[in-house]
Amino acid sequence: MTPSDVKATLSFSDGSPSMELPIYKGTVGPDVIDIRKLYGQTGKFTYDPGFLSTASCNSTITYIDGDKGELLYRGYPIEQLATNCDFLETCYLLLNGELPNQSQKDEFVGRVTNHTMVNEQMQFFLRGFRRDAHPMAVLTGLVGALSAFYHDSTDINNPEHRKIAAIRLIAKMPTLVAMAYKYSIGQPFVYPKNDLSYSGNFLRMMFATPCEEYKVNPVLERALDRIFILHADHEQNASTSTVRLCGSSGTNPFAAIAAGVACLWGPAHGGANEACLNMLEEIQAMGGMSKVGEFMEKVKDKNSGVRLMGFGHRVYKNYDPRAKLMQETCNEVLAELGLENDPLFALAKKLEQIALEDDYFVQRKLYPNVDFYSGIVQRAIGIPVPLFTAIFALARTVGWIAQLDEMIGDPEYKIGRPRQLFVGAAKRDVAPIASR
Repeated sequence: MTPSDVKATLSFSDGSPSMELPIYKGTVGPDVIDIRKLYGQTGKFTYDPGFLSTASCNSTITYIDGDKGELLYRGYPIEQLATNCDFLETCYLLLNGELPNQSQKDEFVGRVTNHTMVNEQMQFFLRGFRRDAHPMAVLTGLVGALSAFYHDSTDINNPEHRKIAAIRLIAKMPTLVAMAYKYSIGQPFVYPKNDLSYSGNFLRMMFATPCEEYKVNPVLERALDRIFILHADHEQNASTSTVRLCGSSGTNPFAAIAAGVACLWGPAHGGANEACLNMLEEIQAMGGMSKVGEFMEKVKDKNSGVRLMGFGHRVYKNYDPRAKLMQETCNEVLAELGLENDPLFALAKKLEQIALEDDYFVQRKLYPNVDFYSGIVQRAIGIPVPLFTAIFALARTVGWIAQLDEMIGDPEYKIGRPRQLFVGAAKRDVAPIASR
C-alpha cells in the first residue's frame, strides 16, 4: 500500500482534539482512510452496517469497477479471459498472479487431474444424508469432511499445505458435486476420467451411467467452462469475506471453504440463479407469456412484495460484464440443443426484453445479471435447479482459496473482530424471582 501525501482530518464539534488519519492509494479504485488507530486515540468506533464503505483488507487478486461494469482478475479483463483462456488457466492465474506458459499449464493441469478422486469412504459419509437433502447441505458437510480425510494439508500456516489443499479442493469439488447429484437420483457414482478436460470430466461424472458410453458435447463443455471462469472470484463478497474471517482464526483450509459454501447458499448470494429459475417457473404456472406484463407491473409496485430475480447487482451499477458473456453462451447452448422455443426460455427472453426497454428498469439500471443467464444455461444442459448453487461453489472455490492464501501471507493479517454499537439495556441487577 502506498501512503498518500494527503491526510484526512477528523474533527469533533464537542471540543475533543482532532485527529489526522493516513490515506492510502490503491493501483485503481477509491482511496482508503486508515482508521486503525481511531479507537485507541478517540475511544470511538466507526459504524458501517454491511461494511459497505469499509475496506477489510488490501488485495492484488480481483478488481471491480461497478460504475464502468469492469471486472479484472489480476489485471486481466474478464472478457479476455473468458474468450482466450480455459478455467484451469484462470485458476493458475488467480492462485499465482500470472497466466501460465504451456509447460506451467501442463504441469498444473496434471496435478489437478491426479487429485480428482476422493477417498472411497466419502461414499459412506454421503450415504448418511437423506436422498432429498438440498445439495448445498450435502456439499457443506462433504467439504468440511475433507479435513478428516486429508490430514497432511490442514495446517493453514504452512504454505505447502495451503498449496496442496488448493489443488485438492479445485480437483475434488466437481467429484463431490457430481456425487451429491448422483446420490440424490439414486444412480451409481461415476469416477473421474483423466483424459477429459476439467469441464468435460464434470459433465461425464454428472450425466454418464454404466449402461452406455458418454460423449462430451464440446458446446456444453465450453459453456460450463465459461460459467466456471465467470464465477471464479468476485472480490470481497459475502462468502469470500466469510472464508477470510473463518480462516483468520487459523482453522484449516477445508473448514474455511466449507464456511464459504454455507454462506454462498443464501438466496441473496449464490442462490440467486436458483431463485431466478424458480421465479420463471412461477410465472409459467401463472399463465406464461400472457402474464409477463402483469408480473412486471407487480414488480414495479413496492407494496406487492414481488421481486424480479436475476436483474440488478449490488456492485454493478452498469451492465454486469459477466452477463454479456453469459448471454452469448446462453444463445449458443439453446441453439445447439434446439431449445430456442422452449416456453421457459421464451419467457426469460421476454423478461430480458422488457427490462432492457422499459424506462422503470432502465432508469434503475436493473439489467439482467450473470445469474439470470447462467441459470438458463444450466437448466438447458440438464443440471437440476437445486444444484445451481453447488455449481457456483465449485467455480468460486479457487477464488476463495486464493483469497485465503493471500490473507495468511499478509503481514498485517489478524483474527477478524468486528465491533458494534450496543443499544441494549445498560448494567442492571438481577431481582429475586418472587419480585420479577
